[in-house]
Amino acid sequence: MTAQGGGTSVTEGKAHYSNGPVFSVAPMIDWTDRHCRYFHRQISRNALLYTEMVVADAIIYGPRERLLSFDAAEHPVALQLGGSDPAKLAEAVRIAAPYGYDEINLNVGCPSDRVQSGTFGACLMLTPEVVAECVRAMKAVSAVPVTVKCRIGVDEQDPEAALPDLITRVLDAGADAIWIHARKAWLKGLSPKENREIPPLDYEMVYRMKQRWPDVFIGINGGIHTLEEAQAHLGHVDGVMLGRAAYQNAAILAEVDQRFYLAPAREMDWDQLRDRMMAYAQAHIDNGGRVQHIARHMVGLFTGLPGARRYRQILSTDATKPGAGPEVIAAAFAAVDFSAAPAEALSA
Repeated sequence: MTAQGGGTSVTEGKAHYSNGPVFSVAPMIDWTDRHCRYFHRQISRNALLYTEMVVADAIIYGPRERLLSFDAAEHPVALQLGGSDPAKLAEAVRIAAPYGYDEINLNVGCPSDRVQSGTFGACLMLTPEVVAECVRAMKAVSAVPVTVKCRIGVDEQDPEAALPDLITRVLDAGADAIWIHARKAWLKGLSPKENREIPPLDYEMVYRMKQRWPDVFIGINGGIHTLEEAQAHLGHVDGVMLGRAAYQNAAILAEVDQRFYLAPAREMDWDQLRDRMMAYAQAHIDNGGRVQHIARHMVGLFTGLPGARRYRQILSTDATKPGAGPEVIAAAFAAVDFSAAPAEALSA
């Protein structure tokens, strides 16, 4: 299916770095698992979805099927890899290839203790030559775009020098797109949560990178809370990535296709969403899973609507009870008073 208008066309199910703009839901550890992505895909047909960061060693030596499998409905979906060994990252790309991801992304921005101990993630900002070698090795074995997600710098680095150096090197190595979280990461003294909030945002720095490389896809991430803010950024860069704002209030994704992908206006069918998530939950339960694995990602869906508090209570408590099934999702949706909600909150 293709949506057209304004001189740009976008085909559902594909990531279009040459066609822009791209709206994405950011990779978030412990949040953007396959159940979260399936849920988000029911609300937006075109948003580019990312996996949690998956460490290359885990793919090579761990439970590949559990780490890499996903529902075909999730496309376009990108696999984010963590690692600093070019050979291992290339092997992880080879292993992941049959699963059919639309993009492979290298994490050069995560500041967690786990990635610091493994000398990857944001630590790689300190060794741009290693990042370039990783990208070159991944590109050599990948049939899909290889991209990089980074910070503007770490610790005492001067972003005006460090970021252009990194971008130059990874582009020379063949990177297809750059996503930039517009904050430094402080590897010493700040927790991962603090690193998402305390270092000041520098959107202008990201804009300058786009001006310097006008023919390269450059996307922006960090501190973006609304689709209006996202739209404003697209006046300067090619893509915009929302993280917690999209996760904690997933209903905003209902406007993404029309606003960013020029899809025809459509009324969001919340009953259909409920039924699809119930069917998905039942299939997961039949395979040995629990409804809680899915319901936890749906808690913020109706933030601000009448009945949202009761909706959250049902999904947060009843879904954790032994033997809980898809009926928990039905009960939660029934608690929302759609008739009393503003019309703009219920349509895309």
